[in-house]
Amino acid sequence: MAKVFKKTSKSGGLTLCLGKRDYVDHMDKVDQVDGVVKLDDTAHFAGRKVFVQLACAFRYGSEDLDVIGLCFRKDIWITHVQIYPENQKPSLSEMHNTLIKKLGDNTHPFTFKIPNNLPCSVSLQPGPDDKGKACGVDFEVKVFLANDRNDADEKISKKDTARLIIRKIQYAPSKVGAGPKADICKGFMMSDKPVHLEVSMEKDFYFHGETIPIKIKINNETNKTVKKVSITVEQTTDIVLYSADKYSKSVYNQEFGETVESNSTYDNTLSIIPLLADNKEKRGLALDGRLKDEDTNLASTTMLRDEKDVLGILVSYKIKINLMVAGGGLLGGLTSSDVTVELPLQLMHPKPEE
Repeated sequence: MAKVFKKTSKSGGLTLCLGKRDYVDHMDKVDQVDGVVKLDDTAHFAGRKVFVQLACAFRYGSEDLDVIGLCFRKDIWITHVQIYPENQKPSLSEMHNTLIKKLGDNTHPFTFKIPNNLPCSVSLQPGPDDKGKACGVDFEVKVFLANDRNDADEKISKKDTARLIIRKIQYAPSKVGAGPKADICKGFMMSDKPVHLEVSMEKDFYFHGETIPIKIKINNETNKTVKKVSITVEQTTDIVLYSADKYSKSVYNQEFGETVESNSTYDNTLSIIPLLADNKEKRGLALDGRLKDEDTNLASTTMLRDEKDVLGILVSYKIKINLMVAGGGLLGGLTSSDVTVELPLQLMHPKPEE
């Protein structure tokens, strides 16, 4: 372990320490959160206890508005453990032993198990004029002094509090599966025969920033001309909180000047790369959760074992391939039409090498 992540309370009495800040959801389980708290000058605790809390919350407004009595944060899941006076000591992991060795005496370990039905860390891209912390789902580890962990009337002093944001993340599966396929056959006014469109991808998921080749086959049996091919990638963000709210935003759109004349065929591969760099101005776009001001990317596809009872932000993508078929003859544009087919897209990060 090359780095220890530490945050000390303003009073100096509490130091929260973690060995990492990214916790991987492996679908069947999530990495457990192992950390320690170093206590200094326990005399000023004045009989209060030390608790560590892990919370998954949805933030949908600026922290600044809390001062006027408005709360824009909903806890999706929250748990506490008392570490001083020592209530229940966890089984020590290798991470615990490493942190204790680095920090020395008066160090108290804690462990949290994250349920695998919680959402991953996602933030919503703010608009150009938005200020404050971005909306989204985050996970926070907090240590604090209190008389009771569940007393809503007790005011917890900020100087006796320390907190660290962590992330719940998912990586692409180790095994690559077959890619999706789709086809459509569409007839047109004033034409006896249809246009056949068949599209496919090589594999079932792609990494962020990776070129995505799409194989396109067109059999134009009509008396019309396919004037161009357009490809759009849509991100769908499903916000499940008090009620379900779903919206979609385009993250890639390109027209290709591919022409397919009447009674002819087309067989080619067109490549696309949807990137956050091309979508910096789009307010509300879902991004992977970030720590501080580090760079991020379009949100990864949410992988779920079961969609029941999942709160938070769920992200998915689809690719739309559209043919613009121009009408001919006297009626011209009146008989023009589009042929559209969709493919699911999974965008993920590769699992880092051990």
